[in-house]
Amino acid sequence: MSEVLVVTYSYTGTCRQLAQLLCSQQGWPMAEIGERSRRSGLQGTARCLLDSWLHRRPSIQYDGPPPSQFDAVVLVSPIWAYRLAGPMRSFVAMMRDQLPDVAVVSVMGNSGAPNAVAEIGQLLGRSPMLSTAFTTREVQDGSCAGWLQAFGTAIQKAEDSQAVVRPATWSPQAA
Repeated sequence: MSEVLVVTYSYTGTCRQLAQLLCSQQGWPMAEIGERSRRSGLQGTARCLLDSWLHRRPSIQYDGPPPSQFDAVVLVSPIWAYRLAGPMRSFVAMMRDQLPDVAVVSVMGNSGAPNAVAEIGQLLGRSPMLSTAFTTREVQDGSCAGWLQAFGTAIQKAEDSQAVVRPATWSPQAA
């Protein structure tokens, strides 16, 4: 069985709620990204938008084990202004060389998840193995639970199958 770490950044608590649900469904550990400068009120919201529009990387603190100790990492992050949230951008850029296989879960008001997944792929230099997105409403009313569990199961199956497959298995020269 592969080891998977869930890493989340949550401004409002919604992403944390989703990450906790995923961890409880799959039995995975969770780590959090925090910001060194707190966001609050109208100025905090404006900073969120500017960070997204300008692709800024705010100063963060990471509270968790080294991602390199795991087979896969699931990133759970909000979408701000149709883009990846700044603190998650900072984390991916900072930990790029320590991140194994990556899956992405985006939480958004309405749309923007494909932009965030593409940006994570650019920062990593490789595409995430799987991605999904939920609206804030789906997280808050719990209607995402079944789909989230299926997503977690897909990650586990993808990781477990990689451990079994040998390069010669797919090589036409091996026959």
